[in-house]
Order: sequence, then structure tokens, then C-alpha cells
Amino acid sequence: MIDRFHGMLRRLVPLMLALALFAVAASGHEGEVTDKPRALTFDDLISLGRIGAFEVSPDGKTVAFTVTWFDRDKNSSKTDIYMVGAYGGGPEPFIAGDCNNMSPCWSPDGGRLAFVSDREGGSQIWIIPIGGGEAKKLTDLPTGASDPLWSPDGRKIAFTSSVYPDCEDMDCNAKKLAEAEESAVRARIADQLMYRHWNSWRDGTFSHLFLVDLEDGSLVEINRGATDVPPIALGGARDYAFSPDGKEICFSMNPDPVVAVSTNNDLYIYSMTDGSTRRITADNPSNDNDPRYSPDGRYLAWRAQMRPGFEADRFSIMLHDRKKNETRNLTADLDFSAGAYGWAPDSRSIWFGAEDKGRHSIFRAPIGGKTPEKVITGSFDSDMRVSPDGKSIILARQSIKSPLDLYRAPVNGKDAVRLTDINARVTANLEMNDVEEFWYDGAAGKVHGMLVKPPFFEEGRKYPLIVLIHGGPQGSFGDDFHYRWNVQMFASPGYVVATFNFTGSTGYGQAFTDAISGDWGGAPYVDIMNGVDFVTANFPFIDGERIAAAGASYGGYMIDWIEGHSDRFKCLVSHAGVYNLESMYGATEELWFPEWEYKGTPWTNPEMYEKFSPHKFAASFKTPCLVIAGENDFRVPYTQSLEFFTALQRMNVPSKLVVFPDEDHFVRKPQNAEFWWNTLYEWFGAHLKD
Repeated sequence: MIDRFHGMLRRLVPLMLALALFAVAASGHEGEVTDKPRALTFDDLISLGRIGAFEVSPDGKTVAFTVTWFDRDKNSSKTDIYMVGAYGGGPEPFIAGDCNNMSPCWSPDGGRLAFVSDREGGSQIWIIPIGGGEAKKLTDLPTGASDPLWSPDGRKIAFTSSVYPDCEDMDCNAKKLAEAEESAVRARIADQLMYRHWNSWRDGTFSHLFLVDLEDGSLVEINRGATDVPPIALGGARDYAFSPDGKEICFSMNPDPVVAVSTNNDLYIYSMTDGSTRRITADNPSNDNDPRYSPDGRYLAWRAQMRPGFEADRFSIMLHDRKKNETRNLTADLDFSAGAYGWAPDSRSIWFGAEDKGRHSIFRAPIGGKTPEKVITGSFDSDMRVSPDGKSIILARQSIKSPLDLYRAPVNGKDAVRLTDINARVTANLEMNDVEEFWYDGAAGKVHGMLVKPPFFEEGRKYPLIVLIHGGPQGSFGDDFHYRWNVQMFASPGYVVATFNFTGSTGYGQAFTDAISGDWGGAPYVDIMNGVDFVTANFPFIDGERIAAAGASYGGYMIDWIEGHSDRFKCLVSHAGVYNLESMYGATEELWFPEWEYKGTPWTNPEMYEKFSPHKFAASFKTPCLVIAGENDFRVPYTQSLEFFTALQRMNVPSKLVVFPDEDHFVRKPQNAEFWWNTLYEWFGAHLKD
């Protein structure tokens, strides 16, 4: 266990960098590394370290961040905590070992780091001195602990833990957990929605917000009963925050009795003085989350959506003046959906990121009423932190040919400096191409597309085309290094890869995003088919006779829809695709989604469910199709894929079904992921060969 960050570690930096940063010992399964350029392989992909959460120290000099490494042989992953200087000095491993260490959080004085570790079994909060010394366990709860946040005076830490709502203390929780573990009965019982979510069944526990006293270990449970903090769905980056004076905590929670049909996350204020709680956003029946107090304490900001039931509504940044008791929309006139955000240290502006035409841009919004300005653009900056001195921004930056790393940019957005290059040893000799962008005519206006050539591209040669269709459906493909649907991996065997951000995609204005609702098989289908026409007509190296298409979730839906509406493709791949809209409604968990997208329920608006349901067009199925699903997928239950495969087989369409009993909406385990990629390569190879 590496739990020290002092002189001895500094002397061992070269060795530690060799071992950890370049994924030799840390991943245990590096790809073949030579000086000869090579195409990206699965060995390379699985050996890459993936940077996750990061936090800047109170003095602004150091960034703590996590890196997750995967081990194919052990079929597992682990997460370590690293440190890097914000103004120079290479990254150094700080907390590493055979366990998971995550969620780093600096103490207000910068002298300690709280983090979550499962080194002794269940996840608990630990604290380690920055200057040297061993980590000490802070919590030892039967229900575990997650997401620590220091109080401003450094005496308490807020965290969450999933507990039984009728228990008054941890002894009760421990007893109930033991009874559940010892019981031979494994029946799941539900008397209300939502009884399962994403990839797990609700087991009678709810996520509650706690305060732990660092001196005596005493606990205060803030929310009670059948409520979740953070909300079970549609929450923010961190849905609780201390006021700078430490007198209150603001947190997000959904108060509605049936959360399966509600996007109404609200903000609450808990008084540290008298223990009272009050709701402050009752006037907005939609999603309010991610509260942040201004450094001077005068303002409270949060992200808010305005239309109840619509999870892809534009996020605005709301600003509440605590002195005047007034609230206004800071980004009302900006047609961008606010993502990660943070206060400038002088409390005069808020910085935030937003999707922007296949990339992520950084904006600055003055609180004085001026229009927010776009400061950093042209890159894919998916997360950000403002430095304590207000002079720079720490960015999480990536591109389609470069995995995510940390950068520092001055507040004018120019000349960003790279702080980490975690995967340099693996990526140094990989042959990967940049995106080529284009716009074309879609169903109702211009549509943005991106294209990547295969490695070692040769002029004059014709290449097969793979069209990737994004999920969401309110999502997009961009200039980012996507680990699951990695464009370079699809291109690697010798394919051109094209993506189209069709009607409904995010980052092109809210009206464009809205237009897909109620029109799943309409304009988006036209946009995709027009995109295929455009690239085959305008890129002479594409072989228009050898085209495949693949997608997941809504992308899988579109594959299922294409199956009944076009014979343009040589083969298709449907991963976790929505196939039968009516049966999907009865088995999925977040019911606000189909009720918004199809304008009601199957019994209140049956025409919509029939009009755009792929299963209604099974008589026209003819294109060879690979169908993939995970049994633990509760968002798009795997029975959707079973129904689709059954219809393909009965129509005598060449088809293959792959079901992972231990995966959900995504394929996460290394060996399953390797099998997934190899299966896709075999499928494409069989149908796209000369």
C-alpha cells in the first residue's frame, strides 16, 4: 500500500512513474509496445489508465485525481489516487494498492485528504496527512460510506450511505443486513415504483446524507425515510454543499412519492444550528441539482431544468441572492446546456462547460447580468475546476485520438499546458487519425457529421464504411476518446467510420434536441440515411457497396428500425436496442422517459407506440444482424433483444445473439469487453469483405 507523499516518494518518482503511469505493473497486461507504428488493439485499449475525479488543493498548487486501471487476467479493475503539480512536476502515485481508492477531497487547510477505500472490505472514508504518515479510517459503518465533503471548519465530513429508512441507528442497519444475508429466501418484493434502477434492484435501503464528527465519530442523519440523497436519478456532480460559514448544507432530493415518473429533484437547506430542513425550489416542478455556494457566501447557484418529465431539457444556472432573497436565471439567453461548473474565487462570475457541436466548450458567466462569454472552444473539455487564485482553469481534456488528461489553461483560454500524460507509453506509437468534419442537408436543416479514416490509410484504395449511431437519443458523438464505442477501435481493422449528430442530438441548440421527441423513426432516420448518401458521394475512398451500421440503446433502436426500413447495409449490430415500444414501457424503470418521448402511455397514446415501434415492421427484416444485450440491463431490458432476435430468426435473416449474464447496459468487465470487440470484428469481417 502506497500511503505516503513525502521525501522518500519523491526520490522514487522515476521508478513509480515507470511502474504506474505507463501501465506496466498497474495494469498487468500492456499491449505490445514497439517503435513501429501500429493500429490500436484491445490490448492497448484495456491497458489505458482512465482519469476520473480530480480536485484542486486549497492553495492551488496540487491536483489530486483518480486513475482506474484494468486487469484482463483478473477480469477486474482498481482505482488509485495520484497527485500532480498545477504549475509543473510530473504526476506521482499517492494512494495505490490492490484495492480501490477514490473520491479524493481536500481538507480546508490543505493538510489532509479524505478519500473512500475498500481496503478492508466495504467502502469507508479514510483520512491521510499530505505531508507524510499513514491513512486512518474515519468511518466503520455496516452500510459503507461514499463521497466525502469537508465542512469549512474542518471538523466534520458530509457523506452518503444506503440505509434502511425505518432504522434509527447503525446497530439496526447492521442487524437488518445480517438478517438479509442469512436468509435463504431471495424473493424481491415491491409495492411501489421504482423497484429497480439501472442495474440493481432496490433492496429496501435508501441513500441518506450524514455528518460525521472527526473528533468523536458521532453521526447526524440529515434526510430520513424513503428519500434519496443524492437523488436516485438525474442528479448532479455532487448534490450537497456546505455554506462558507458552515451554518447550513444545501442538498438535492426528489420529494415526489413515485420517482419513476418524476424528474422533480428539489433543493433543501439543512440548518447546522437547529437541525431544521426547508425546501427552496418548490416553485420549479422539474430538476434542480448540484448546488454551489459562492466563496463569499452571498449567493447560491445550482443547475435547473424547466420542463417536468423531460430529462434532456436545457440546464440553466440559477443564481439565488441570499441577502436579497431573489433568484434569477444566469444563462437564460444562452442556448447551451450547462454542465460542470464552478465559482470564480472573487464570487463575481461562474465558469461552466457545455456541449458545443461535437465538442465541449468553457464559458464564463458574470453575475452582474452580462451575457455569458465563450472562453475556451475547439476542444473536448469535459470537466473543469477554477483555481483558488482565479487565474487559471484545470481541465479534463481529450480528443478522438487522445485519452483524457489534465490541463491547465489561463482564464483567457489560451496556451493550455498539459499536466498529465498518463498513457504516453501506450499511445506514443499508435497510428490514429483525426476527425474530418462535414455538414449536410438533413430532414429539416443542416446536420453535423464526423469521419475517421482507418490507420495507415492509402490514397486510391476503397474502404468499407461503418456508421455508428449514438444513444440517448438526446446525446451526440464528438471529438472524444470514448472507451465503449471507441471510433479508433472500429476503424482499426481497416474501416472508415462515420458518425452523424442527427435530429435530437445535444450541443446544437435546445430546439434541435427537442425535435426527436415523438419522432424517433422520422427525421433522425432521414438524417442518417442522408448522411450515408453524403459521405459515399463526397469521400471517394468509401466503398458504397460495403456499408455496416451499429448502435446501442437508442442507437440500437435505430438499427432495429433500419432493419425494417432499408436494405442499404451489408450488416447491422444492435446493442441493447429498444425493439417493442409497448413491452419496453412495461419493463423499463424511468417511466418519465417513454411518457415524454412517446407523448403518453401505451394506453393513452397507443398510436405513437405503434407508429414508431420496430417490431411492427418485422415482415420486412432482411439484413444480417448481430444482437447483443446484458441481463442486468434494467434501462433497456434484455428481453427487447430476445424479441428482436426471435423475429430475425423467424424471418430467416442471418443473425446472432450474444447475451452477457453479468453485464448491464454497458459491457464493463475486461474479458467480456474483449469478447465483445472480437465478436464485432468477426461479424464485420464476414459481411464487409471484398
